[in-house]
Amino acid sequence: MPHLFATSDLHVTHEGNGPILDDVVPETPGDWLLVAGDVAERAEATIATLKTLRERFAKVVWVPGNHELWTTKTDECQLRGQARYEYLVEQCREIDVLTPEDEFPVWPHGRRPLTIAPLFLLYDYSWRTPEAEGRSLEEALSQARAAGVVCTDEYFLYPDPYPSRQAWCEDRLKISTERLDAVPEDHGTILMSHWPLHRHPTAPLYWPEFALWCGTTKTEDWHVRYRAEIAVYGHLHIPRTTEADGVRFEEVSLGYPREWRKRARGAVPMRRILWPS
Repeated sequence: MPHLFATSDLHVTHEGNGPILDDVVPETPGDWLLVAGDVAERAEATIATLKTLRERFAKVVWVPGNHELWTTKTDECQLRGQARYEYLVEQCREIDVLTPEDEFPVWPHGRRPLTIAPLFLLYDYSWRTPEAEGRSLEEALSQARAAGVVCTDEYFLYPDPYPSRQAWCEDRLKISTERLDAVPEDHGTILMSHWPLHRHPTAPLYWPEFALWCGTTKTEDWHVRYRAEIAVYGHLHIPRTTEADGVRFEEVSLGYPREWRKRARGAVPMRRILWPS
């Protein structure tokens, strides 16, 4: 019987991470793989990696992370914002990798049907430290800079044609809500996103100010509202299993070599998150 695996934050272009891709392999011919973003910074490397994974797994589902949305000078693809995202979606369709723009697949091997919902949501700077609560965004960002924390998104993640990342996030929330509302009520869900849907996974952050770039308060109840059995995410590079309201949250990120080399278990290229009942 097939298994459901998940991975994220492979960052395959970082020295030391590329060879780990060889370990992302199925156990049975029917296994599925969820890829929760940050495959690579360059579009070509992202698509090439997803193509390799699709050749191995029966089904691959991908959501973008912030790194796929960066537009850097070293990338041959200079598309920005929504145009870049649409390009990546188009390329994924050519290699038969599912995206947030495709029909949600249904995992049929559980006690009830589980709709896998790949979500592209971004963030809106609403996760604040106590010192930044009630302050303007400019003040919150200023406090983060004073602490030495500035996400690279501020330089490379363009929201075009939206006026801001918050506006882009708001539109993605609307799109995602409409699609999730249409999931049959007798289905459970596996909610899959790059940024965590709930604030609690950010608690261990060494720099709590970084939570500004990690999610939105508007998804805090989605794991309950949409009958989630599992919420899969990445981004934080703190791979672990937690729980909120009886729902399992799985961070499945690999992270950078400087991070996984410090862990007793070393690099964990993917996690099995669901077994057949």
